[in-house]
Amino acid sequence: MGPPLVSFLIPECGILSKELKSLVMETGPYYFVKNLPLHELISHEFINTFVKKGACYALTYNTNIDEDNTVALLPNGKLILSLDKDTYEETGLQGHPSQYSGRKIMKFIVSIDLMDFSFNPDSKNYKRTSWSFKEKKPLKFDFLLAWHPTGRYEEGQMTTARAVGCVMVEEPGAFRMSSAEESTMMSYFSSYQIQEQQPEIALSTLTDLQCPVLQSHALRGAAEAACSAQELWDWLGAVFSHVNLNNEPNNFLSTYYCPQPSTVVTKAYLCTITGFLLPEKINLLLEQLCHYFDEPKLAPWVSLSVQGFADSPVSWRENEHGFRKGGEHLYNFVIFNNQDYWLQMAVGANDDCPP
Repeated sequence: MGPPLVSFLIPECGILSKELKSLVMETGPYYFVKNLPLHELISHEFINTFVKKGACYALTYNTNIDEDNTVALLPNGKLILSLDKDTYEETGLQGHPSQYSGRKIMKFIVSIDLMDFSFNPDSKNYKRTSWSFKEKKPLKFDFLLAWHPTGRYEEGQMTTARAVGCVMVEEPGAFRMSSAEESTMMSYFSSYQIQEQQPEIALSTLTDLQCPVLQSHALRGAAEAACSAQELWDWLGAVFSHVNLNNEPNNFLSTYYCPQPSTVVTKAYLCTITGFLLPEKINLLLEQLCHYFDEPKLAPWVSLSVQGFADSPVSWRENEHGFRKGGEHLYNFVIFNNQDYWLQMAVGANDDCPP
């Protein structure tokens, strides 16, 4: 399974601000539950405790989307199942063929709306689904789980951001999850093997880094004046992968070099976070990066890149996701010091175009 990554790069920066470092260190926790029966995710108690009281996320762990049965719970309450043909037929649930099945249909997609008013313990739909998961075709998976409770934002702590049209956080510390909230999921699944996990964080300072010159109004670049958005995209991939950009004659691993025109920055700060990261936490990082230019800085821009799970059954919103050759689905924000921004989005061959 391709690991999900969040990376941000700040040119002309040697040390992170206290506010930004605090957010980086608070991107967890999430939870790993071993051999969790699928029927637990549709129980009335689970829905009332987590799904209806916040944004609840779940994803099967160590499953391959093109070979195995995979499951994802989305924050809107949709439970998405990507099932092989035999499992699909054995469950008896209603779904539709995967759009990436080819001529011979081998995968089927089932969507269950846990928030639907008709999906209650007294309805035929609920009873049939529960019977299917408990008796007809019991399914167990290793799951990654995370929960973002609602009602944690206090009045007066939010303002509107001109740069990206999102909510800006004035006091990052006010969003720290309480110990009671952290323990709720641990106690709920205490009868199973559950572990609290924290994202892996890698912080590094890059020295004498050759950076492409950008102009916010020149997406396609400008001759001898600015590099294009596509050239930046490729360059960021090389930097995040720690590729040597010197293009030395004896370097047989990579002949890639920084696009031109370029400039050498003395220091650049690179942070990479790996784990089951919630959109709410990523949004806070983006908002804080927007604040980076509240005071004058040497950096002309900063970037934030997000790479999703390669084997998730969905990519953007509820769009079906396939693997094909790499399972790519990712996006990148470039925020300029004049508060302009670029948003770059990419998917592999087995995906619909992003919204």
